[in-house]
Amino acid sequence: MTYLITSGATTVHSQPQSEEWQRLLRLVRAAVQSQITLIQLREKNLPARSLYKLTVEVSALTRGTKTRLLVNDRADVARAGGADGVHLTTNSLEGSFVRRAFGHDFLIGVSTHTLSEVIVAREGNADFATFGPLFDTPSKHSYGAPVGLTQLSEVAHALAPFPLVALGGINTTERALQAVNAGAGGVAAIRLFEDAERLPETLRLLRRKVVLTDE
Repeated sequence: MTYLITSGATTVHSQPQSEEWQRLLRLVRAAVQSQITLIQLREKNLPARSLYKLTVEVSALTRGTKTRLLVNDRADVARAGGADGVHLTTNSLEGSFVRRAFGHDFLIGVSTHTLSEVIVAREGNADFATFGPLFDTPSKHSYGAPVGLTQLSEVAHALAPFPLVALGGINTTERALQAVNAGAGGVAAIRLFEDAERLPETLRLLRRKVVLTDE
C-alpha cells in the first residue's frame, strides 16, 4: 500500500484558482496516473466549504481508478464530496461510530501511536491504521519519540493480518524498505510523495525494491 498524504499547504484564503490548490491537483493527477493506492486530503486550514469543493474536484480525478481518496477527520465532507472514506486522528470520533453512521463500504483509516490504539482501531472496524512516527520527523514531535522498527515489527506481527501502514520520517525509498521488512503492509508519507514530477519514478523505484500489498 502506498499512501500519499497532502502537505496542508492550502490556507483559509485558498480558492480553486490559487497556486497551492492547483499544485495539489497536479500532484493528485500524477499519483492517480502512477496508481498510488491511497490519497489523504490533509488540508486542515481550509474552511469546510472550501474543503468540500476540493474534495469534489479530487474525487472526480480518482473515481474509477485504482486510487482511493480519504479526507482527514471530516467523514461528513468525505461522503458529501464523493470521497471513498475518512482518515481519523486521535481527536476524531471513534471508528466504530463512523462505521455505524457511514456503512461498511466507507473506507476508514485511523492514526495510531501505540499497540493499544491499534487494537482499538481494529476492534472499531477500521480498515487499516497508520502507525508512527516510525523515524524522527519535525512534524511529529508532538507525538513523542519515534516508535522505531522494533516496535513496528512487534505490533504488526501481533495484530496480523490487520493492515498496519508505517508513517513518519519515511522520506526515502530505503526507509520505506526498512518499514516493509519490519512488517508494515505499506508506507504513508508527505515528503516522499510530494513532488509531482518525480512521483512516477519514486513509485517505480518502490515497486522494484519493495513488495507492497494492494498494488
